[in-house]
This record gives sequence, C-alpha cells and structure tokens, in this order.
Amino acid sequence: MPGYKFVKSSYSGGNAGQECVEVARNIPRSVAVRDSKWPDGPLLVLAPAAWDTFMAGLRRQP
Repeated sequence: MPGYKFVKSSYSGGNAGQECVEVARNIPRSVAVRDSKWPDGPLLVLAPAAWDTFMAGLRRQP
C-alpha cells in the first residue's frame, strides 16, 4: 500500500466484529477503501469523482 492513511468511518461502532470500512484520501487522485477487520486484505481504489458520486448516492437514500 503506497502510504495510505486510513480513517474509520464515523458511522462505524466501537464494538469489535461490526461491519466497518476505512477510507484513505491522502494520496492525490485516489480514494482507497478497505474492510477495517481485514487491514491487510484487498483495497478498492477509486477516482475521487467516483467516490463523490457514490457518497452522493448514499446521502439520497431514505
């Protein structure tokens, strides 16, 4: 991983075993997402515009 600095989602609870994601936005032109329970597992790396579109879609959900 090229220096990603992951931050746990503010919607993630503090209890172990919960479904949580971590997001890294510190590398230019990329947003990396990973499962907080599997920090050495695979990453999903998106363009910032794709991440912004994804987040906008989540905000529109009832």
